[in-house]
Amino acid sequence: MKSKRIRLFIIGVILVSGLSAKTVIKVTTLDRPSCTKVNPNYIGSRQPLKPMNFLKLPIGSIQPEGWLKKYLELQRDGLTGHLNEISAWLAKENNAWLTKGGDHGWEEVPYWLKGYGDLAYILNDKKMISEAKIWIEGALRSQQPDGYFGPINERDGKREVWAQMIMLWCLQSYYEYSKDQRVIDLMTNYFKWQLSVPDEKFLKDYWENSRGGDNLLSVYWLYNRTGDKFLLELAKKIHRNTADWTRPSTLPNWHNVNVAQCFREPATYYMLTGDSTQLQASYNVQELIRRAFGQVPGGMFGADENARIGYIDPRQGVETCGIVEQMASDEIMLCLTGDPMWADHCEDVAFNTFPAAVTADFRALRYITSPNHVISDSKNHHPGIDNSGPFLSMNPFSSRCCQHNHAQGWPYYAEHLVLATTDGGVATVLYAACNATIKVGNNKEIRLHEQTNYPFEDAVTFSIESVEDVNFPFYLRIPAWTNGATIKVNGETIPANTEGGKYICLERIWKNGDKITLSLPMKLSMRTWQANRNSVNVNYGPLTLSLKIKERYERKDSRTTAIGDSQWQKGADANAWPTYEIYPDSPWNYALVLDKNNPLKDLKVIHKTISSDKLPFTLENIPIEVKAVGRRIPSWKIDEYDLCGVLPPENAYKGEKEDITLIPMGAARLRISAFPRAEK
Repeated sequence: MKSKRIRLFIIGVILVSGLSAKTVIKVTTLDRPSCTKVNPNYIGSRQPLKPMNFLKLPIGSIQPEGWLKKYLELQRDGLTGHLNEISAWLAKENNAWLTKGGDHGWEEVPYWLKGYGDLAYILNDKKMISEAKIWIEGALRSQQPDGYFGPINERDGKREVWAQMIMLWCLQSYYEYSKDQRVIDLMTNYFKWQLSVPDEKFLKDYWENSRGGDNLLSVYWLYNRTGDKFLLELAKKIHRNTADWTRPSTLPNWHNVNVAQCFREPATYYMLTGDSTQLQASYNVQELIRRAFGQVPGGMFGADENARIGYIDPRQGVETCGIVEQMASDEIMLCLTGDPMWADHCEDVAFNTFPAAVTADFRALRYITSPNHVISDSKNHHPGIDNSGPFLSMNPFSSRCCQHNHAQGWPYYAEHLVLATTDGGVATVLYAACNATIKVGNNKEIRLHEQTNYPFEDAVTFSIESVEDVNFPFYLRIPAWTNGATIKVNGETIPANTEGGKYICLERIWKNGDKITLSLPMKLSMRTWQANRNSVNVNYGPLTLSLKIKERYERKDSRTTAIGDSQWQKGADANAWPTYEIYPDSPWNYALVLDKNNPLKDLKVIHKTISSDKLPFTLENIPIEVKAVGRRIPSWKIDEYDLCGVLPPENAYKGEKEDITLIPMGAARLRISAFPRAEK
């Protein structure tokens, strides 16, 4: 973490050609955007909370286009959009969120709804919105006279509040969409109940104790809207009763989802205290888990349930729950700190790890996905992975948590493409095609149209629609992986220090029809993982590359392959929701042949046509391939647990040279992403 939150690199005042006359433009390169002003257009941090660097726009303000829209539509038409029809945990009869004393769905309903509802609002899908409101109304009706709401799970006289933490996020999104005052009233009364609970009975169960930071964020959300002072006392109470994620060299627990979700809690509390050691603690956990278990490509770490000493090979994976929670944490940390590193990391996980966790049609998912993953079947692979069950196959019911919690990943990502800044400006931080409606300056509304095929091409173009001229700062994130980025305004090149890992701020009087073009040059790069036998991975821009393996899909009956606690809704058609096991139909045990002095000189990048109506994260539609040379390692085989064997020693026997193809890691449901290295 940098010692200074904001550092000015270059300020230039230049003239550029506008539509009718030359216009002065101020160009600044920054570590972080300034947050010394108060944005009059959006709700930010209320004192004494520290100001956030970025403000999320109300849901529905951003309309994705291109491949991201296609992904959201597949999600709607696939598992997310139909889970309420097939999952027993979402059956409405006697559901704990719809019926007092109901016996199922306490965690699964809000897990699913937090993504389903946001997806409905983003796509403005009336049918989905109506379905979401059934559950929202159930939650609103459930509040009791003492302020508690939702299902009652009581252990030793202590009411468990983990499920309520998730539902609060659902209610917050619904409020952004509807401005329904009942949400504010429910949250106010519920938080008064929380404040009344003695510390010895508060946040003591395992999940809620680990994940109190989610509750803390909701308290801030409400405080910023109402200013009720008791909420600050509740914030302190939540922190002191939450697991301690500030330890310098260990963690409260090593469960992969908890780590990905909970490391942000100290940084969240920092927003109240201003204690920089709290902020540093969140950075420390992010680094600690990856230093020990994350010496692999794709942004995640080896904790296929729990991180374990000795299990650090890239054949170890992570839950789909952990993937989407890490993406959410990156987005939250980006808004809290402004540090562009969190955007870089979010893209790493989103582009390289997350897409392969679901089938291309978004109708099934797997519990565990690994950087080196060469069999995706329904066997029990314990203790090779730290869970017992059929956790590698693509199954609509794998398992109760990931089956429902997967829904948040892409909707939350879409909501963070464009953000507001405290100085009344616009920040584009995660790049994807979209239309965004945003208020800038002093309550002036503009539309920003972003056109790009990023991350599969390097050009990003923005067009401004405005009924009047308006002065505001426009922030562009320059990813850390790029060098030589260029910016044009209305065709004129803007001189700027475009060092990777910074922001460029362009401030001027913007006019209707103005265009900003950002070019982010992509090239091949390589990373060596010394802790994992000096294995290497190859990147192209933000994309990590994997071996292209021919995949053979075998259809299975989900009723016979699902884990034991998966349940179908009565009357659901299991035949319409099959499981798929995936097996390799081509060799996978290759070392990558690289030149000793110039490792990447013989690799050739091939670009293909990008189709806006097809998902690029599939073997059939990948827009980029890289031709390379490999040598097979006969000793590297499927091991005794029916998993990809751990990486072979560097001196293992390697066969003759063969031509191989590398493709984006996210498109490879079977993949080798961390390669042994072989010299010519």
